[in-house]
Amino acid sequence: MTPFETLCEAAGESLERLGVPGASIGVEHDGAEDAAGFGVTSIEHPLEVDAETLFQIGSITKTVTGTLALQLVEKGVLGLDAPIRRYLPALRLGDDDVAERVTTRHLLTHTGGWFGDYFADPSRGDDALERILPELAELPQLAPLGQVWSYCNSGFYVAGRVIEVLTGKPFESAARELVLEPLGMSRSFFFPEEVLSHRFAVGHRDEDGQTIVARPWALARAAGVAGGIASSVRDLLRYARFHLGQEPGPLTRESIALMREPQIGTGDRDMALTWFVREVGGVLLAEHDGGTNGQMARLMLAPEAGFAVAILTNHSPAGNDVLRELSRVALRLYLGVEEPELEPIDLSPEQLAEYAGDYSNPWADVELRAEERRLVGQTTPKAGFPTKDTPPLPPPPPATLAFYDTDRVFVEEGPLTGTQSDFVRDDDGRIAWFRSGGRLHAKRS
Repeated sequence: MTPFETLCEAAGESLERLGVPGASIGVEHDGAEDAAGFGVTSIEHPLEVDAETLFQIGSITKTVTGTLALQLVEKGVLGLDAPIRRYLPALRLGDDDVAERVTTRHLLTHTGGWFGDYFADPSRGDDALERILPELAELPQLAPLGQVWSYCNSGFYVAGRVIEVLTGKPFESAARELVLEPLGMSRSFFFPEEVLSHRFAVGHRDEDGQTIVARPWALARAAGVAGGIASSVRDLLRYARFHLGQEPGPLTRESIALMREPQIGTGDRDMALTWFVREVGGVLLAEHDGGTNGQMARLMLAPEAGFAVAILTNHSPAGNDVLRELSRVALRLYLGVEEPELEPIDLSPEQLAEYAGDYSNPWADVELRAEERRLVGQTTPKAGFPTKDTPPLPPPPPATLAFYDTDRVFVEEGPLTGTQSDFVRDDDGRIAWFRSGGRLHAKRS
């Protein structure tokens, strides 16, 4: 079998075993493209998934936002390190000193330090970003500006509004005219009314042991800048070829390379300008995942190898396991490298005691307790998604966390096996935060 046929076989097995209704996979390698669909778009109205089926790509959208911002940098109208108040004089945040000093670089690297998972729907009109910005003043500052990485969706609302002001266009129009259309991404859309005339996937989740359709489908318009694009794997491969430097597009090669330059560590990899970067077996990878209401996506690039893989799924959280499994298979088949297996380290009860305790942010509480040389974590959601008024999901089952390095843990078994988290210390060397899912949780006890 060819590498792609082997990958497709692995995909079919993975979806069946994990209970994921549908997925689409695309690979670019050595100038050749392969793409295929699996399963169905919806368990309520099943249509066959193909390589042109639209899925929500979630936060992969942030790399499009970054691409658009770098165009404005190239044009000389936006400075990566200029204060945002140069462009948005009325910007207000929970900490006025942060509002005074925050820059586009902070926004694109998730180092603003304020609470990031704020989802509201103040408007479906072109004023959505303008109207959500004043609400950011209510969000707490979790960490000092520029010092600690913590995933920040709300920071992209600010970046999107800057783009609107500098282009004189709604964000979606600017993204379409300056990024999507020049790259020939004709099957990439922001709005449900654009998507519904095409074959598209709906999200799914499990409830009381049954798989159900996750509702609502659409995100709030203000969140579009952070995760609003619906696309196909073939369109994502067009986008990938541009970022691989194989096809011309809206950025110079220098700016494309700048977007992949590491800026700050995230615990298990580095954050560049909207891309996550890491090395596996000597191969440099630039990647981004996306998660919406019941859909999970991944775009992974290996620029020096001319390789890209796009994986789109319509189940959460099981889709995350599909992403992890198929990424490993793709790297082995096409690049001959293996994702390293994390080796657990036993800690004594005395060592575990430093990490055990209660951690919290506005989104969730996390209790970590020491049990048999491991930590057991129980997360209690306090807010829902995709709006601030959505009820929180029921607490997931406890997760067993094993250490694999100093201050770093991974889920050892069960759902989300292999997911990594870490502990972040303050300037005095004391544990100040538990970073899980990329989000900071402040230590309370």
